[in-house]
Amino acid sequence: MSLESVRKFFAQYAPDVVILVTEASSATVAEAAAAHGVEQAQIAKTLSLSVGGRTFLVVTAGTARLDNRKVKETFGGKASMLGPEEVEAITGHPIGGVCPFGLAAPLPVYCDVSLKAFAEVVPAAGSRNSALRISPERMAELTGAEWVDVCRDGAPRE
Repeated sequence: MSLESVRKFFAQYAPDVVILVTEASSATVAEAAAAHGVEQAQIAKTLSLSVGGRTFLVVTAGTARLDNRKVKETFGGKASMLGPEEVEAITGHPIGGVCPFGLAAPLPVYCDVSLKAFAEVVPAAGSRNSALRISPERMAELTGAEWVDVCRDGAPRE
């Protein structure tokens, strides 16, 4: 179970982090923001991408949008989003619960600088109704993420 792999990850690396399980779905940015009482931009959404056969995760602010030019410059090619079955097979997490923790297999993780606007962000925790609160810096540290700038400039939209 995906939520279980995230629980095991935090039990091993950060036992102080509390996983929040809600009755309401938090599968979309809007649902997650409502369920956790934060603005949509504060949701840390995890995108599963592939460039030239390389698969990796990019975590961005909830309202951020990828900038194709920046993605191409940063990762060396045009990015493709993985399909739902591929995402679940590679990460071990279903769409709506994808996060950079407790992955089925190691994947490179990148955190977009859009997350740095917040002291605390709310990423999913492996299921469509689980999440956690964490600082962007600690999330990057725990996942071995590299900071990148791959989203469009401008104010986030709700």
